[in-house]
Amino acid sequence: MEFQLLGPFTARHEGRPVPLGSRRQERCLLAVLLLHAGRAVTTARLIDLLWDGAPPASARATVHTYVGRLRAALRPYGVSVDTRHDGYAVERGSHRIDAQEFTALVGQAAEAGDPLARIGHYDRALALWRGPLLADVADDGLRSRLGGGLVELRLSAAEQRAEAQLTTGLHERVVTELPPLLDEHPTRERLVAAGMTALHRAGRRAEALRLYDRTRELLADRLGVEPGRDLRTLHARMLRDDPRLDRPPGPVYAVRVDDQWLPWSTGGHPALEFCNTYAGWGGERLPGSDWLRGYATLAVWAGHLDLVEEWQVARLRERARRQPEEAAAALDEARRFRTDLYACLTDPQDGRAFRAVAEVVEEAARLSVFTRGEDGLGRWQPSPSAGLRLPLCAVARTAGELLADARRFTLRSCPSPDCGWLFLDERGRRRWCSLATCGTRRTSARETGG
Repeated sequence: MEFQLLGPFTARHEGRPVPLGSRRQERCLLAVLLLHAGRAVTTARLIDLLWDGAPPASARATVHTYVGRLRAALRPYGVSVDTRHDGYAVERGSHRIDAQEFTALVGQAAEAGDPLARIGHYDRALALWRGPLLADVADDGLRSRLGGGLVELRLSAAEQRAEAQLTTGLHERVVTELPPLLDEHPTRERLVAAGMTALHRAGRRAEALRLYDRTRELLADRLGVEPGRDLRTLHARMLRDDPRLDRPPGPVYAVRVDDQWLPWSTGGHPALEFCNTYAGWGGERLPGSDWLRGYATLAVWAGHLDLVEEWQVARLRERARRQPEEAAAALDEARRFRTDLYACLTDPQDGRAFRAVAEVVEEAARLSVFTRGEDGLGRWQPSPSAGLRLPLCAVARTAGELLADARRFTLRSCPSPDCGWLFLDERGRRRWCSLATCGTRRTSARETGG
């Protein structure tokens, strides 16, 4: 049995349509259960969704009637609707649900080390969408309540596919495929940036600049804001015809670990290395400079710095594949923490940044356990109960330790406007990091009397 929810709701058996439910609400109830396959949905939740918070007195009996009819219709195809406590659940089985396939494919794409393999996973995932979620059984309000996470995951997948295509020189595909989605979401800045870059590489610079102007006007009219820093920087680079825009970005200051590109280790402390996963804090964002592009990178980075065990890295990556929405949320939280931590370390007077960091550090402390290592020494480790937030909890503990250590007063930031990476300078002598773009240039200037 195959169920399609990403568009009009349909059910098929061996390729033939199966009529299910004589009423729209009845089909909608089944769709809700399928979106939560393997998990119970309470009767109260079903009533709230089907009648939008204003149910009739007979709502509970009506739901019971709908479930009875669906059971009878689905039983010949081996699909069961079970009663669980005060609710119902469609059991996971051999039947296929396109929403689940989409989520799984997005997870596989995020884990793929090869950009072409990643694009293939995203292609298959996005091809499952045939229109708005449950187009014929849900209105916009119900659709937002039921599938807001799926819609956001679709947009994120489209953005990441476009960026992967740009890294492999497939800008013509981006030019062809992206416009319909841009028409639907014209203020989605990451989509706009991909579209502008693709147009520029296709020799259509004037169109790319017009796309920016249109986006800026829409952002001002609809939201009352200006474009974000990344989009403004891209626009400025186009105006000055930056040659770096003409070629796919490559990793900046990279080292390969497993199937992930990680930044060089330069800071001398895990909390600083975490901040240094973004190259260019002090200047414009260079292509390939942000390392936290996917959850797999965060997990491998944490294992590389011995913040989590290698076996935990493998489990985290597997869980991220199965739960891409949870992984995306953990990654977004890690990025926010990185920004707050950098601000806290570079400006000790920034009370807002300190409070934001302290909140995460305190939670990490609550989610820690004291264990005995193979060397016989005890150590604090993040508890598995932290789930996919485990790498964040691990680095937050080290950040708290650094902020409580007098060594933080020896912290230095690379003075180059192109860098801004952090490192500990306990001897008070080192004044730049070892990156070729800044330290070498400054050393050469001194040697030549500059």
